Amino acid sequence: MSKDVHTLTIADISALAKNLRRELDARDTRPSHVELLNIIARGAGFRNYQHLKASQSAAARLEMPPAPVAPEPVDHKKIEQVLRCFDANGVMARWPKKTSQQKLALWWCWAQIPARQDLPEREVNEILKRWNGFGDHVLIRRELIDWGMVSRSADCRIYRRIETRPPAEAAHLIRHLAERVRAGVPPRPSNRPGLEPVLRPARSPAPPAASPTSP
Repeated sequence: MSKDVHTLTIADISALAKNLRRELDARDTRPSHVELLNIIARGAGFRNYQHLKASQSAAARLEMPPAPVAPEPVDHKKIEQVLRCFDANGVMARWPKKTSQQKLALWWCWAQIPARQDLPEREVNEILKRWNGFGDHVLIRRELIDWGMVSRSADCRIYRRIETRPPAEAAHLIRHLAERVRAGVPPRPSNRPGLEPVLRPARSPAPPAASPTSP
């Protein structure tokens, strides 16, 4: 039966020798094997031999490379279904029926809110209106708060996006919609200056002016 080998490095062998002599002189009988191990461990600065072994085992675990993290599973079918709720401009045309799909769709709205900024309710409403095509931005705002994606002050006047890493499915959805927006036209512009969406869609070129009609 194999035994674990425990090595011991002594920084000051003179101090160890003095410690061993003091411990042995205080005894009336010869120490057993286990007692001698405890004496040596104490001379090296540990409480006993078990403490020495536990310390060495912990050091070995700390030196081990971290276990690889399994990639988060992605349901591409669900992403495809949620993408059907958005139009070619990245605007949510309809509210998904399933709760899991609703939460996934909300991540796109979350991505449009500026990071690390306190925003009054009217500015949050303006942002959500731009990316909402079924006429209920209040529903989206409430769901963002209920799902812990946006925080709201006690007086309901100030909102702030909660910074977190979107799950893998949400990251895929955001990427697909961002590509769709870049290839399309922008959503409805706001009348308020300085409220451009975080993701600025590419604008389509204006059509040529119509020729005057001959009398």
